[in-house]
Amino acid sequence: MINDLSVDFDVIVIGGGSAGYAAARTVASGGLKTAIIDGAPQLGGLCILRGCMPAKALLFSSEILHYARNAAVFGVKVSDARPDFQAVMARKNRLIADFASYRVGQLESDRFTLFRSQARFLDSHTVVLSDGRRITSNSFVIATGSVVSPPPYPGLVEVGYWTSDEALEAKSLPKSLIVLGGGAVALEFAQFYQRMGTQVTVVQRSGQVLKEEDADTAEAIQKTLRREGVELHTGTQVTRITREEELKVVEFNSEFGAVRVFAEEILHALGRVPNVRSLSLENAGVSLNRDGAIEVDALARTSAANIFAAGDCVGLHDVVHVAIQQAEIAGNNILFPHKPRSYDSRLAMNIVFTDPQIATVGLTEKAAKAQGVPHNSASYPFNDHGKSMIMETVEGF
Repeated sequence: MINDLSVDFDVIVIGGGSAGYAAARTVASGGLKTAIIDGAPQLGGLCILRGCMPAKALLFSSEILHYARNAAVFGVKVSDARPDFQAVMARKNRLIADFASYRVGQLESDRFTLFRSQARFLDSHTVVLSDGRRITSNSFVIATGSVVSPPPYPGLVEVGYWTSDEALEAKSLPKSLIVLGGGAVALEFAQFYQRMGTQVTVVQRSGQVLKEEDADTAEAIQKTLRREGVELHTGTQVTRITREEELKVVEFNSEFGAVRVFAEEILHALGRVPNVRSLSLENAGVSLNRDGAIEVDALARTSAANIFAAGDCVGLHDVVHVAIQQAEIAGNNILFPHKPRSYDSRLAMNIVFTDPQIATVGLTEKAAKAQGVPHNSASYPFNDHGKSMIMETVEGF
């Protein structure tokens, strides 16, 4: 740290989501004069507003509905289990408003100076705000998160599509939905809408959903989704997206030849990209990797010695706790440069909140094989496990 008294702040954190708040909290608790810059329409960050929290609220409602419809298996009579979609969404909105208001209170506390603005770097110690003001700092933490990746298929923009934002804010339940993608977000929304009563079709490019997971893991969730009525296509190549009267049409090639599927709505769930384009990082000497994410070392430091980064802008993770840990490490290393902490990704976790849920810690078997790491493999099926059988959750292992 330079400790130049002429600068405006000791630390400026760009981004007020979970990672940004964690970084700001860490450095402010160490006595550093701290500012947060966040120009999003709403304060709170992806996890609270448009990610983990609202998605899990919806998924839990659909799980309750699923159990109610299958209550007879447990000796319970439920006469008419059906969704009240507006009530489901209203409950989600109430919860998220509460979570967000708490985070806003934290960000607006007197521990920090909050700038409601966009920012871009002029050099490694200076940023300019949307209104033209320039502010300086000894150190920075970039925690700008991610945005939905650009639509990759011809015709998708013209016919219109949902992202996860629209899927979380839908005013009515579509009769049919095509989900493009087979990652965690795609599958969670696919199962939610199918259980709510929408006919869902999933179109996945790779040969299995959750392409980074082991094949037996992917097969377990594929089996469940198909049993619940999801039309699931893997190993596809989308060729065209058009509209026929009131329906949207996705055409693709698969091992079974050319296929056309129709739906009222299309959900673009083909991933997210780091939100860094507007930051003018080149002015600060901050490098990106080949995936377009900010390059950081194990200390969360970028190629500029006084600039750190954490969260989705350094690489996409589906678990917010990873972003928080990275941010706390960045804050620690600004406070205590002679006692640095480092981030170890070897035990990174990943969770998919489908039913059955999927959780991994560290390397998957697929990753161990790819890296040439000697390993043993073992599994135990839920259909032979006492509590699983009692709960009627016998799929998976």
